Amino acid sequence: MELKMVRRLADKKSQTKNLRLDGFIPAIIYSEGKAGEAIAVEAAAFTNFLSKLQRGRLPTTKFTLVGEDGVQRQAIIKDIQYNIVNYNVIHLDFQEVHKDGPINVKVPIECIGVNDCVGVKQGGVLRQVIRSVKVRCLPKDIPQVFELDVTNLEMRQTKRLRDLGVGAGVKPLADLNEVAVVIAKR
Repeated sequence: MELKMVRRLADKKSQTKNLRLDGFIPAIIYSEGKAGEAIAVEAAAFTNFLSKLQRGRLPTTKFTLVGEDGVQRQAIIKDIQYNIVNYNVIHLDFQEVHKDGPINVKVPIECIGVNDCVGVKQGGVLRQVIRSVKVRCLPKDIPQVFELDVTNLEMRQTKRLRDLGVGAGVKPLADLNEVAVVIAKR
């Protein structure tokens, strides 16, 4: 996803308010070993992208931030703040990524085969205990999602994080013996 960014002053609250009125979202981009840099991105482009994005996929999405001078920077979103009344995005925190530097990312876990699951057909219910797992990898190796096949699970059976099939170059930062999914009685 490509977003245009502009530098901004982070001095006064009124400047931030005017920026939002002009159609921008205030943001900060953090880079390794540097202080955060105050920027703003186009609100319409970001909101449009956000409305089309599948649930849970925002942390693994790489953004290309294009400056006024044409310089491109790769980043991922580390934090997003919403207005509590209308749920509009009011602030973003980006983490700049470098192709040779590993980063920590939360990758969502998606269960597939739920409709054909043996345990669900027997009257059980699928309980997803863990919805995402934190991993460390290079930006080029960031998985969009981990798929967990639950088709063959019977009543009271579980799948653990070690069953995710994490690819090469991706190091999970969680205990792989933790239960990710269980078929429970109703």
